[in-house]
Amino acid sequence: MLRLQRMARLLGTNCLRRRHSATLRSSTKNASFSEVLQLEDKKLMGIVFPLQGLEKYLAPDVNTSTFRIFNPSLHDIHRAEALFIPCGKHVIDYFSSAIRMDHTPQLLQPEVCFLGRSNVGKSSLIKALFSLAPDVEVKVSKTPGHTKKMNFFRVGKFFTLVDMPGYGYRAPQDFVEMVEAYLQERSNLKRIFLLVDGLVGFQKADHIAIDMLEEFGIPYVLVLTKIDKASKGVLIKNVLEIQDFVKEQTQGCFPQLFPVSSIEYSGIHLLRCFIAHVTGNLPIMNS
Repeated sequence: MLRLQRMARLLGTNCLRRRHSATLRSSTKNASFSEVLQLEDKKLMGIVFPLQGLEKYLAPDVNTSTFRIFNPSLHDIHRAEALFIPCGKHVIDYFSSAIRMDHTPQLLQPEVCFLGRSNVGKSSLIKALFSLAPDVEVKVSKTPGHTKKMNFFRVGKFFTLVDMPGYGYRAPQDFVEMVEAYLQERSNLKRIFLLVDGLVGFQKADHIAIDMLEEFGIPYVLVLTKIDKASKGVLIKNVLEIQDFVKEQTQGCFPQLFPVSSIEYSGIHLLRCFIAHVTGNLPIMNS
């Protein structure tokens, strides 16, 4: 609670003004939660909770209890957004890159890491998360395997976000050595966000990554990307298959899946809130 109070004092009224101006500057609709809150209820819920929006298409006997394990209020989601808006002493920036553990920055704040196949939309997702910090440079390329290093982004004094190279097609030659060393040695790592392509679902390389995380005993969560590009049928099929797999074959995976669209910002606000929560910056009583 004390940490949360310090955050509120740090971000203060200047951030409220910056939040408004950032929303006006943004050319992407729904990037700001303040903008989303102006939508009609049905549209709002679809943007904020896309997993719950699929319920009406499911058979009555489908278990949807895992759809609401992390179930913050709209107020909590709005509070979490403040972490992703730079102002005053709260600086959000690209910090450094590394190809080996001895090159990584020694940062004390909690850390989250984004991992996934090449071309899964990892850099696009990180860019969407930082959309209210337009000065943060997140390079997005149409060429698979664009990210070759571990890229570290500081979110003030509150947490660090790490963009890892993609695995599979066009992965860096030393990918295994780089990633395994990071996962085993990074003591302030709080959660791995493992991205799965919503158009194709689980691939062989994804299963290998999950086996690695399970072996290392690292808490992780699955994020389903590109949901705006998948048909409802394909999306539901992949969601249910992933849900069954997590229940039956994993120990360290958070039971709830996080579907997102980096284009329409569906699920982005909830994911921001989850990141704020798992890094210890946003206590939520009912989650």
